[in-house]
Amino acid sequence: MNVSAKLPPEDELPLEIEVAAVKRLQESASEFVLLDCREREEYETARIEGSVLIPISEIQQSLDKLEPLREQHIVVHCHHGGRSLQVTEWLQSLGFSRVQNMIGGIDAWSQMIDPTVPRY
Repeated sequence: MNVSAKLPPEDELPLEIEVAAVKRLQESASEFVLLDCREREEYETARIEGSVLIPISEIQQSLDKLEPLREQHIVVHCHHGGRSLQVTEWLQSLGFSRVQNMIGGIDAWSQMIDPTVPRY
């Protein structure tokens, strides 16, 4: 078991998570949702395998898609981390307690984890 990928108790989850920690979550087969809040055109340009797209422009109207995920660990990402931080904070304000922002977004992922993901 990969101890470094274990999550702290939900009341101790930090607001943000590094891309390397997200990669460890993937490798350890931890259950979490990687939520991509970029726009559809960005997603078509570059994406992280296994991510779920709900664009920030549609997020408020997509609460019905998010509601079943309320108790799950959700890692939100965008291009550089700004929009995903807004989505993370918004979800937390709605009572989603296990939500984190991926620092640096897909750009950091491409640079540090998977260089086959195009940068734009």
